[in-house]
Amino acid sequence: MSQGSNFVDYVKICCRSGHGGPGSAHLHRDVFTAKGGPDGGDGGRGGHVIVKGNAQLWTLLHLKFRKHVIAGDGESGGSSQRSGKTGRDEILEVPLGTIARNAETGEILFEINTDGETKIITPGGRGGLGNWHFKTPTQQTPRFAQPGEDGKEDWNILELKLLADVGLVGFPNAGKSTLLSVVSAAKPEIADYAFTTLVPNLGIVSYRDNRSFVMADIPGIIEGASQGKGLGIRFLRHIERNSTLLFMVPADTNRTIKEEYDILLNELNEYNPELMHKPRVLAITKADMLDKELQDEMEKEVPKDVPHVFISSVAQKGITELKDMLWKEITR
Repeated sequence: MSQGSNFVDYVKICCRSGHGGPGSAHLHRDVFTAKGGPDGGDGGRGGHVIVKGNAQLWTLLHLKFRKHVIAGDGESGGSSQRSGKTGRDEILEVPLGTIARNAETGEILFEINTDGETKIITPGGRGGLGNWHFKTPTQQTPRFAQPGEDGKEDWNILELKLLADVGLVGFPNAGKSTLLSVVSAAKPEIADYAFTTLVPNLGIVSYRDNRSFVMADIPGIIEGASQGKGLGIRFLRHIERNSTLLFMVPADTNRTIKEEYDILLNELNEYNPELMHKPRVLAITKADMLDKELQDEMEKEVPKDVPHVFISSVAQKGITELKDMLWKEITR
């Protein structure tokens, strides 16, 4: 399977809930009763379309080609006040971090953040009441019942935003995938051309005393990404769900460290100003290319308002210090 074919973070689905079953207008009859009173039961509820969190999933691939989801209709009420059968619910399992929104209005309906959490995205129609509900002293044998409520049909969007403790933010070829492959068991594609990473990658990073945290490699941002350039804002939304942001700037950048960091920061601010409140750490990558004198010179260019470390994923330089820094920010 190619790199991009097994990761889907956006699907649009038509959800149709079931119609409620009609109530019964039955009058009681048995071998001892010729003209009994009303005993019609209620109709069954129409089936819901339900979204359920599943911690074992990490993509919406299984829903990519499922454009129409149709729940079952409720059954009619019966005699002796027997209620009709409830319609079959349709359950859509999604990864944690999935947001549901109305496709027409853009309104966010809910989000799924815990395993097993369920939300109704399209409710089924209510079943109609049987005629025994409508008997009164002046109308003792009503020969009518309530019809079932119609189900609903609407287009909804399911959008995945990856949940991770640390999100890697940097231009293409900043060394994000290399770092992830070194500190975790993840095996992202690594090459020396821009946009090698076309989908986000997740890895579990081992830390001291059997502790660990989740790191997400977000596809490279370029200047103007918030306006749609490069891969645009397609993957910027994944950064929203990371508790700490690790900015990565290569030591061989054509700009200064501060200039490149400020550009990345500005793109996040343009996309969502709330991202500015997240804890940040700065890693200057490919530090194996620097001698002591050159590294001391570059120290002067580093922004003073963010903790930083010089690292080399290939030479395993500064990796332990980086983990300590990230753990401190995650648990702060």
